[in-house]
Amino acid sequence: MKYRRILLKLSGEALMGTQAYGISPERLTQYALDIKQVVQAGVEVAIVIGGGNIFRGMSGVAQGFDRVQGDYMGMLATVINSMALQGELEKQGLSTELLGGLAINPICKPMSRRAAQQALREGRVVIISGGSGNPFFTTDTASALRAVEIEADAILKGTRVDGIYTADPEKDPSATKYQSLTYQEALNKQLKVMDLTAFALCQENKLPIYVFDMNKKGNLSKVVEGEPIGTLVS
Repeated sequence: MKYRRILLKLSGEALMGTQAYGISPERLTQYALDIKQVVQAGVEVAIVIGGGNIFRGMSGVAQGFDRVQGDYMGMLATVINSMALQGELEKQGLSTELLGGLAINPICKPMSRRAAQQALREGRVVIISGGSGNPFFTTDTASALRAVEIEADAILKGTRVDGIYTADPEKDPSATKYQSLTYQEALNKQLKVMDLTAFALCQENKLPIYVFDMNKKGNLSKVVEGEPIGTLVS
């Protein structure tokens, strides 16, 4: 097993499946089953999920919302997604702990490094909602922060693309995929792996980022076993 403790970063948009909005039950079940597979293999899993399928702070600003208010609304959207994923994981027989950058009784306890690490050691899947709990920071930054806090071996960034490319493969058919990159190469090539704050945090703490296609069944297991199916930034 290549990774023993991971921080899985999922986008809210991915939860939509083929829908234009909200949460696809089929996609939720697929994610839960893939997560169950790696937990049963002995991997400790923490998850940070975005909220873009419900509300995105920056797009709210474009529509006239106050930035701080919009960011908090986005954080609440991540809580909804986290609760949906928690419910599905428990339906699949897994034990979970929902923590939050925003503590919301009786839904989630406040995030603390000690609580998260204890839950992971006890075999629970830890879902960390509410971003960092602060406006002006994305869920990318929250995932980098939480990964460092829990001493994860890597951030596994599950997307709908199977890695990092020279250009957007959905728009440019000639785009080629990178197998691996250094942090500096990713910065120099202006590849938007994560936002700059998140990226700097990973680089400073020597935390690898692995980008892969989470929408393909079984890919999460392949990544934790060390199969080269995505792109490693380290």
